[in-house]
Amino acid sequence: MDLHLNKRTAIVTGGSVGLGRALVLSLVKEGVNVCFTWQRDEARATQLIAEVKSAYDVEIIAVNTDLSDEKHREHLVSTCIHQLGNVDILINNAAIWLSGYVREIASEDWDRVMNVNLKAVFHLSQLFVNHCEAKGQPGTILNITSQAAFHGSTTGHAHYAASKAGLVAFSISLAREVAQQNINVNNLAVGIMDTDMIRKNIEQDPNYYLSRIPVGRVAQPEEIADIGVFMVSPKTRYMTGATIDVTGGMLMR
Repeated sequence: MDLHLNKRTAIVTGGSVGLGRALVLSLVKEGVNVCFTWQRDEARATQLIAEVKSAYDVEIIAVNTDLSDEKHREHLVSTCIHQLGNVDILINNAAIWLSGYVREIASEDWDRVMNVNLKAVFHLSQLFVNHCEAKGQPGTILNITSQAAFHGSTTGHAHYAASKAGLVAFSISLAREVAQQNINVNNLAVGIMDTDMIRKNIEQDPNYYLSRIPVGRVAQPEEIADIGVFMVSPKTRYMTGATIDVTGGMLMR
């Protein structure tokens, strides 16, 4: 299926590892130019750029970005526009997942989670919407949320769950604001994936995690990414303010 994404330009936060990396690879397969962020592992970012350039006729850049920093976020968007010429897709994928029960969470850790998982999404979305409106162009925002937004945390990650629930409400609110400007805003709710962020936990207690997933297995990032790329394509122009469940049945009602 041709998703009609050729020559579009996307920003993907947290694009060097995990689901972000899979999103980048799925986008470039469709001919999308990509600007992705990385923070700690430059080698992985460099390797991903080399992999993409060797196989696809697209432009790709990586920007070292501390998403908790306002100036870094502004630099990310301006760099993408300056080097790639435009941006008309924004995928807010990056998140941090700190541990701690509510009675012991430090206020600094609460703020860290909210700054990256929610405030950065607000600010990048604001910059993106203003850019699209200034150019008079359509745009698409995809926010990666979690089953924890709807079920809460059962393992001491209340700050993460709260940030992801806030993300859903923010996305719906923004979708209403910009629908008339031909800007779509949607959420992709993910469950338990085989990524660096959670792999160690799964290995320590696989039965606990697998028992929560009706399909009986964790997701591979690539299968989630393909759904995400479909969601930012023109095929879904009539969908906005929606949350798509790709949790292996964890959100079934």
